[in-house]
Amino acid sequence: MGAVKGSQALINMSEDQSSNGSGPKSWVERIGKVFSSEPRDRDELKELINESCEKGILDAEAVAMIEGALAVSEMQVRDAMVPRSHMVVIPLEIPLDEFLPLVLESGHSRFPVIGEDRDEVEGILLAKDLLRHYAENSGPLNLKALVRPAVVIPESKRLNMLLRDFRASRNHMAIVVDEYGGVSGLITIEDVLEEIVGEIDDEHDEEEEAPIKHLGKNNYQINALAEVEDFNEVFQCDFSDEGYDTVGGLLLAEFGRVPEQNEEAILAERFQFRVTAADNRRIIMLQMNDLGAE
Repeated sequence: MGAVKGSQALINMSEDQSSNGSGPKSWVERIGKVFSSEPRDRDELKELINESCEKGILDAEAVAMIEGALAVSEMQVRDAMVPRSHMVVIPLEIPLDEFLPLVLESGHSRFPVIGEDRDEVEGILLAKDLLRHYAENSGPLNLKALVRPAVVIPESKRLNMLLRDFRASRNHMAIVVDEYGGVSGLITIEDVLEEIVGEIDDEHDEEEEAPIKHLGKNNYQINALAEVEDFNEVFQCDFSDEGYDTVGGLLLAEFGRVPEQNEEAILAERFQFRVTAADNRRIIMLQMNDLGAE
């Protein structure tokens, strides 16, 4: 009862301050001022929010977060997911000494565990489960016994609905599939939150290098994940991106297999590529000489 009386006293004090014009306005009053005339649609709502920033009722950071929250309600998972080609995965049959460096280097806390290919997701490995296994001296590693069931969602799922599901289930990662059931990417709760609050960097995030880097004269360093569309724009060429989204995909088609380091290929009689980094599944980095440059 004492708490109720105390709360009532605070409310009365606030009302007294408002009536005599003294004391700061409560946040409820400030927000209420923004919506003194009810907006008729989403666009008018955004205009009122921006006006509130101009008048000093809300600061720019708060406005950006509100707009981000409104945008999330209109976005689908495909708009924010990590694409399939960028997924850091662990093959189920890989030995520990091969995948442990990957876990440490990536700095991620969750990893899809796959079978023969990326469409065969066996589950999710949590780094803390791996750590607990060794902390408890549990004997030889059985990776399959450590993986947790994967949450699978369609590309078309709304981000606001996914955020609600993440909160309810306490899952932080979901595997995204297309209409045919193939894996198209993954999404984490951090990916959704970044759409609201902006980029969230941690100690493992490194400054992202440009996918196409000029090394001097006619030489370039090309990240194999560079988009074909971006490559075309930089070099004023017209490679089709219908079959492959990335420059690495174009080179895989040219070689007909995953090339080894230092192998070379020439595309369109102009671009001389040399593979500078690759593993047994993909091309990672390329060096390119533009033979057609003046």
